[in-house]
Amino acid sequence: MFTRLREDIATIRERDPAARSAWEVITCYPGLHALVLHRLAHACWQAKRRWLARFVSQMARFMTGIEIHPGATLGRRVFIDHGMGVVIGETAQIGDDCTIYQGVTLGGTSLTRGAKRHPTLERGVIVGAGAKVLGGFTIGAEAKIGSNAVVTKPVPARGTAVGNPARIIVPAASAVAAASASVNSTGTPCDAKRSAESSAFCAYGITPNADDPVSLAIHGLIDHAATQSRRIDAVVDALERLGTSLEGLPGADAALLDLRRLSAAIAGKVEGAVAER
Repeated sequence: MFTRLREDIATIRERDPAARSAWEVITCYPGLHALVLHRLAHACWQAKRRWLARFVSQMARFMTGIEIHPGATLGRRVFIDHGMGVVIGETAQIGDDCTIYQGVTLGGTSLTRGAKRHPTLERGVIVGAGAKVLGGFTIGAEAKIGSNAVVTKPVPARGTAVGNPARIIVPAASAVAAASASVNSTGTPCDAKRSAESSAFCAYGITPNADDPVSLAIHGLIDHAATQSRRIDAVVDALERLGTSLEGLPGADAALLDLRRLSAAIAGKVEGAVAER
């Protein structure tokens, strides 16, 4: 018991720069208090003393604002930061070295009694503030759930899920991390420093150098539309140099006007997108 308590204190001091001493962690961190009381409630639950387990759980909820069902299974060195509003359901399983921020719900969507209704978090998962993970699926090891994400399907190991409904985003530095296995002429990893930075702890599940694939697709369409508008202008200019008058063709006035309006509109959108970047 004391070994796990020392592990929890060391974990909090490692992941929270505001923790100045072990005594401060013991007396002022509700996440630690919730974990200690949950171990007591979980022991009562396994001993078939269900009412006592629920009563201890309710007392922990009253004291800390963190609701952990006594049937939930928590691993070692789990860190619940701030913690207010955290809800962890009965069949949830949380692996070692996971980090959970305030307002997180590990909930269930099934009403089947005795079924696996709540998610499983494997080792090293980070769940950002306000995230909702709903269902009896698995979040892979070292995955990250962005703040306020609503996750209703599995997340692969080392993946990052953001949005509502959550979608998987791929870090832009993933190719660099994969290439870190290559070595330079001296025989040392050429990107060892970048690889170490990418594997560092990410508070609130924020992944550096990560772009939303939906955002990338939209920017790609805007760039493509801008290229098409330039080609349309080039075609019109070439036809005019050849002596072809588009105004003389039936319905050409409206068509040309529509083309030029479209070109101007696209150009304005592209300029706005570039300014936002």
